[in-house]
Amino acid sequence: MQTDTKVKVDQAQDAKGDSITILRFSGDISSTSREAVIGTYQSLSPHDHRQIVLDFSKVEYLNSSGIALVIQVLIDAAKAGQKIHISGLTPHFQKVFTMVGITRYAPLFSDETAAGAAF
Repeated sequence: MQTDTKVKVDQAQDAKGDSITILRFSGDISSTSREAVIGTYQSLSPHDHRQIVLDFSKVEYLNSSGIALVIQVLIDAAKAGQKIHISGLTPHFQKVFTMVGITRYAPLFSDETAAGAAF
């Protein structure tokens, strides 16, 4: 049984004091997660949210439709001039994200601290 996708939006600061927006995903990410993934991203003003970390550490399941939603966020962010870092993926999904080319658009980090420090 699928678990609903939840997203918590948090703020942090990088070493220079610039704002970092963290999207903390939990549950399952699939085709039914469009509003949670893309809707949450689109609710963020590109001017006010220049650096974003996508945190997948609490995601229980992620399928190809969910990966397509992540790719759409990365495309939109690139067009808006935003930087995105990805954290908290399992080793399996680090491999999958690398294989499908996501790492050309967003670097992968083991945890949120490392992702934030790399901006």
